[in-house]
Amino acid sequence: MAHTIRDKKKLINRVRRIRGQLDAAESAFERELDCTDIMHTLAASRGALDSLMAEVMEGHIKLHLVDPDDHPTSSQAKAAQDLIDVIKTYLT
Repeated sequence: MAHTIRDKKKLINRVRRIRGQLDAAESAFERELDCTDIMHTLAASRGALDSLMAEVMEGHIKLHLVDPDDHPTSSQAKAAQDLIDVIKTYLT
């Protein structure tokens, strides 16, 4: 079973929270709030979206690019983990 199917409810809830953050940003623009407040809301939204992307990418790498049952200590598995670490550093 793919990780996105297995974690479907959790992932959808995260998307809904992100949507809520973006709705708050839209509302802030409509209410003409200070740009500092808007930037904080947008930064939080971006951070949440980047974190979600990192999680989905990690699952993809672990379940679709590297066979988790085939020698988890192999050089391929280590390279996959190195890539995941870089992605997490970049996106989160």
